[in-house]
Amino acid sequence: MKYDFDKIIERQNTYSLKYSPALRGKPLDVLPMWVADMDFSAPPCVQNALAERAKHGIFGYSEPDDLYFSVLQSWFEKRFDWHIDEKWLAITPSVVNAIYLAIRAFTKADGGVLIQQPVYYPFEAAVKQTGRKLLVNELVYKDGKYGIDFEDFEKKAEQAELFVLCNPHNPVGRVWTSDELMRMGEICLKHKVIVVSDEIHQDFIFQGHKHIVFSKLDSRFAEITITCTSPSKTFNLAGMLHANNFISNKDIFNKFKKEYESCGLAQPGVMGLVACKAAYEGGAEWVDELVCYLQGNMSLIREFLQTNIPQIKLVEPEGTYLAWLDCSGLGLSANELDYAVTNKAKLWLNNGPVFGLGGKGFQRLNAACPRSVLQSGLERLLSLGRNEK
Repeated sequence: MKYDFDKIIERQNTYSLKYSPALRGKPLDVLPMWVADMDFSAPPCVQNALAERAKHGIFGYSEPDDLYFSVLQSWFEKRFDWHIDEKWLAITPSVVNAIYLAIRAFTKADGGVLIQQPVYYPFEAAVKQTGRKLLVNELVYKDGKYGIDFEDFEKKAEQAELFVLCNPHNPVGRVWTSDELMRMGEICLKHKVIVVSDEIHQDFIFQGHKHIVFSKLDSRFAEITITCTSPSKTFNLAGMLHANNFISNKDIFNKFKKEYESCGLAQPGVMGLVACKAAYEGGAEWVDELVCYLQGNMSLIREFLQTNIPQIKLVEPEGTYLAWLDCSGLGLSANELDYAVTNKAKLWLNNGPVFGLGGKGFQRLNAACPRSVLQSGLERLLSLGRNEK
């Protein structure tokens, strides 16, 4: 490989949330493998662009230009065969921020918002913190794979004004097929439900699977959809606070922008613009190598568990760098499991129940780290295989 993903980078004392266990009440000796940022440095093209911009020394109010958009356009066309228009672009500090804005803009004070749990926990938080009604279409876990209960999905959609789609899905790792997306889209059209499609993990797709942009699948879907993307996951730029959202329906776009402005938000940060443009302009080879490396990490997890701790099973990931571990074979309650992982195995993972319905008995492990670190984390799990409560 051209890029070195085995390199260990010290992250202590760098303002890293991931490496601040005391802030979250965790023991100081845990190995952090929880929040979804990677232990890999951003690609050289991004580092160089930021360094050059820093030399300029002025960091005033900034706006994207035509070249910025053309780089975005090229990325989405080449990787997803999706043509975007400059008039669709709404930049926000993050995808989560965009979800909050959409909920406020397109639902009433007590309106229903549909999500599919277990799912990224800020989805539920966004619904509750905006005072909306939480509607959950629990994913079906059968024979080690997740699917959708479409009968329940439609029942919940009848009560919903907005649906937050997670594709690829965090934490279960599904990359939804065109058939699955079509069925969900048709139901949302039928019941006049706006769709917020969180596609932030779209660049992490494993062999045999393909990411399908929801709004590209059908022109009718594009008319009801806010597509949320960001370079933050792909290039490890979460701290840059930069997301690109695409809305082709003019009325929806205008309402979204109005809500954005009502929050006192204005221009994006200049370093986020610089990092995003550099990443999409020169980071393709880096991403391709990274996905291969991550696929190798997932293979290590699978093989290690099968050989050493068969009570824990990897839910086969189709995308993302997040490993969803089925720990039900250990026979522990959710609290016992989380305590054992933290205090016995000395690992800092995400406890399944924080992702909502269907999360009990699971743990989420961030596999975006050097392989030696992952190996160390897996070896810490060996104590759980002894089933000592």
